Amino acid sequence: MTTTSPTGSTSSASSSTSSAILSALGTGSGIDVNNLVDQLSAAQKAPQQDLIDQRQAANTAKVSALGNMSSAIDSFASALGTLISGGSLFSQPDVSDSSVLTATALAGSRIGNLSAAITVSQIAAAQTLASASLASRAEPVGEGTLTIATAAGSFNVVIDSSNNSLDGLAQAINKAGAGVTASVVTDTSGARLVIKGQTGAANAFTLSFADGTDSGLERFAYDPDTAGGMDLKVSAQDAIVSLDGVEVHRATNSFTDLIPGVQITLKKAAPDTPVTMGATRPTAAIQQAVGDFVEAYNQLQQMINEAIKPAADGTAGPLRGDIGVQQMQRQLAQLTTAVLSSAGDGPHTLAEIGVRTNRDGTLSVDQTVLANALANNPDGVEALFNPSQSSSSPFLTIKSSVTGVKPGTYTVTDILPGPPASGKIDGVAFKASGSNLIAPSGSKAVGLILGVSGAVSSATITIDPGLGGALQAIRDSLRARGGAFDTTSQRLKAEADRIADDQTKLDARSEQYYNQLLASFTKMNQQVSSFKATQAYLDQQVKMWTSSNN
Repeated sequence: MTTTSPTGSTSSASSSTSSAILSALGTGSGIDVNNLVDQLSAAQKAPQQDLIDQRQAANTAKVSALGNMSSAIDSFASALGTLISGGSLFSQPDVSDSSVLTATALAGSRIGNLSAAITVSQIAAAQTLASASLASRAEPVGEGTLTIATAAGSFNVVIDSSNNSLDGLAQAINKAGAGVTASVVTDTSGARLVIKGQTGAANAFTLSFADGTDSGLERFAYDPDTAGGMDLKVSAQDAIVSLDGVEVHRATNSFTDLIPGVQITLKKAAPDTPVTMGATRPTAAIQQAVGDFVEAYNQLQQMINEAIKPAADGTAGPLRGDIGVQQMQRQLAQLTTAVLSSAGDGPHTLAEIGVRTNRDGTLSVDQTVLANALANNPDGVEALFNPSQSSSSPFLTIKSSVTGVKPGTYTVTDILPGPPASGKIDGVAFKASGSNLIAPSGSKAVGLILGVSGAVSSATITIDPGLGGALQAIRDSLRARGGAFDTTSQRLKAEADRIADDQTKLDARSEQYYNQLLASFTKMNQQVSSFKATQAYLDQQVKMWTSSNN
């Protein structure tokens, strides 16, 4: 009977275990060392990668939510701006005969009580001259100098060998800067020079000839008191209209200084047909606009609520607790109580016409309050939606666009008409341009231009934003450097940069770990191969020894 020692038994078991490990790790085991290292490395990296992926997903969701909010506010402001600029939310003038004249309201004007009668006795015309026919456009006209005399001065037109043709004469006249336009008209009788000035009696002009090498230019002279030269086809004349029986003259057929806030364009003379003018109030359009505004605002608010909802409602919103979004909410919430107009007795805010803020931040409309406001003070309700500007002095006319100046109230002092005009706005000197004053670039009122017609010790200029302007101001504030959108966007960008940096570091650590594993297992694999070679040698020696003993 053969007896096995404990030591031999342990040795045998250990040998068996080692053989199994070596077989698994070594050549001929069927195990892919590279694949094994890949799996071990991936397992070590996975928990940290999951954390980075979660951060990346959360940050991406925040960026997306912020982008959606930004786009929604842009669309909201743009839609409201388009509605207001289209003129459907403020009173428009209407006329009894649009074939005689048309009328439109200027931006920011309040003409709800407009009532006038206008008679057009004569429309403004531009002096027009025509020459006798020449054989062609290229026919020489003669060399020398024509002088065009207008109310602005005298302008010389020189014709020499380089431009001695009908076309050359027309081009030379147009380049002279005399305020007249020359063209060559051709028909079956030949080519003629036509010269047209500007409308208005003061814009009449004459042409005189100064002797040159060729007297042919005399054909293109004109003097109403002298025969010969060009023919007068149309005389320069002013428009003559009567406003409620008071006759006025204008140099053009389109003007804005007859009825405040109204641009009038004359179409034809009708001395025996007075045209009555009134205004159509946009009551239905404003009611619809209030409803549309509230609906659009609520959609935006619901988007915000979804983005900041607490985890108690399920998954927390991506921008829950974000300071920038909270700032945006506060600014939007102020729309109902912000002063949009300083007109008269009001209303001055949306809340005063029935727009209410609900507990969840959405808005609703009290239709009874809105209807009463429209009935009792339609001009005031209009003013809430439409930007407007006003001057407390009749000697100061605002010439700049109502949308080109930051809303607010500005004090102007020490105004003198000049020229050049002078004065100060909020204590800072205006820039002067003739009788106009221009707010300096460093002023809060940059863009403001005032026309001065008299001395003013002190006056107030008011620029009301209207709802569209207020919403635009909020949008600009959110987008401004340091604003809510900018702050949140910068914070999210910084987080994205940190995530990218952490990913780079994790990838580097993982690659290092992979290389360490690969080196270790490669070395072990080499050792296994060496062990197997030794084992094979020993097996051979044992067999040889056994054979020799037998």
